Order: sequence, then C-alpha cells, then structure tokens
Amino acid sequence: MTKADLISAIAIQTGYDRATISTVLEAAMQNIKKGVATGDDVYLRGFGSFITKTRAQKIARNITKATSIVVPEHKIPYFKPSNEFKDMLLK
Repeated sequence: MTKADLISAIAIQTGYDRATISTVLEAAMQNIKKGVATGDDVYLRGFGSFITKTRAQKIARNITKATSIVVPEHKIPYFKPSNEFKDMLLK
C-alpha cells in the first residue's frame, strides 16, 4: 500500500476530501520524524512505537580491500508493533 492508497482508503472511510487527509497525514509523519530525530519516543496505543535505538561501535571488514574499518556508535529509527498489531498478523 502506498501513501496515495492510504489517503484514498481514509477518504472513503471518513468522507473527508483527499487534500485534507493528505495534509493531516503529512503533518503526522513530520511530527513522528521530528520526535524520533530529537530522541523522543512516539507511542501510538494499539498500533506501535517509534523509538530510537543505539547501535554499538563495531569493527567491519571491507572484503574487496581486505581491510578493517571501525563503524562508530550511531542511532537508528526503530518501529515496534503493539501486541494487538502482532496478533492481527497471526490470524
């Protein structure tokens, strides 16, 4: 499902026009991205959590040059689905 498909589905379900839904969806995504980027976790009850995880420093190998490089500690965005969401996938 693409963002356009999601907007269309919400428009049909709610009766609002696509432009309004697109604006709201864009604003929601921007706020989730800003929150996660600043280190805040975003919890959507019944859906899941958008959190920041820290990856530890590690040594990686460049096999073409046969050298080792150090990959520094860094943060990554992570989505953890809620139990209700996981249960829907198991049915």
